[in-house]
Amino acid sequence: MVRLIERMTRDYLEDVLVRLAHHSSALEGNTITLPETVTIILNNTLPNNANISRREFYEVDNHQQTFEYVIDMIESNEKLSVPIIKNIHEKLTDRLQHDKGQFKIEENYIKGVDFSTAPPKKVPHLMDQIIGNLNYRIENSDSKEDVLKAILETHIQFEKIHPFSDGNGRTGRMVINYSLLENDFPPLIIKKDNRNEYIKILGEAQMKQFPDKEAIERFVAFAKPIMEEEKKRMLAFFNKELNQVEDIIESKEEEKNRKRKTDLLRNKNESLFEK
Repeated sequence: MVRLIERMTRDYLEDVLVRLAHHSSALEGNTITLPETVTIILNNTLPNNANISRREFYEVDNHQQTFEYVIDMIESNEKLSVPIIKNIHEKLTDRLQHDKGQFKIEENYIKGVDFSTAPPKKVPHLMDQIIGNLNYRIENSDSKEDVLKAILETHIQFEKIHPFSDGNGRTGRMVINYSLLENDFPPLIIKKDNRNEYIKILGEAQMKQFPDKEAIERFVAFAKPIMEEEKKRMLAFFNKELNQVEDIIESKEEEKNRKRKTDLLRNKNESLFEK
């Protein structure tokens, strides 16, 4: 059976990377625009914008090395694990944090919420617990729907734990896409225009000790249409590349046919000349 990731062309993966880098950073207040993100990631040049801070630049630019790592791990059939999550955080916060890739050692907070994040001393155990539970549920699921619910519920729990001193939002959204791609789902790219709805869904789900069924269903209802559109986009890129390959094959076949005809005529002329 062909894995979904095998149908993702290089052009499509670059497209995903740019949009993920832009929107995931913008959800945290980054002001770099989508065209400027293209300039940074695909053109490897600095945007002509003096107002961009060094921090904003690195927040966007670090998505490239992180996404490449994610794709490499998935193609190597590496299950999501706590060490992989730490590596994702390390790459996303490179040149930004002194404690990149390390769990927090001091209390931290989520702006605008009434609950507390996990105490630092509990983070290692809680992270082992939620990732172990996620992998168990995936392995023992009866349907793709159950797998999707497990992935989305884990994202809610991850963001409530807030395991790192900073960069939890960007890390959590990269981790959710690791799980989705690993399990043959299209990516989930939450646009900055959907920020309020996304934050509300997470906030309401995190008010209880564990997300209830209704909260998870709301997240599923939010994510599914986005992922369906993403799948259409992915297939459009795939079909475009397939058509290009077919055109190349046809051109080569036409060239072979022309050469064959030319050779036949040349041989015929040579035979006539010899007579």
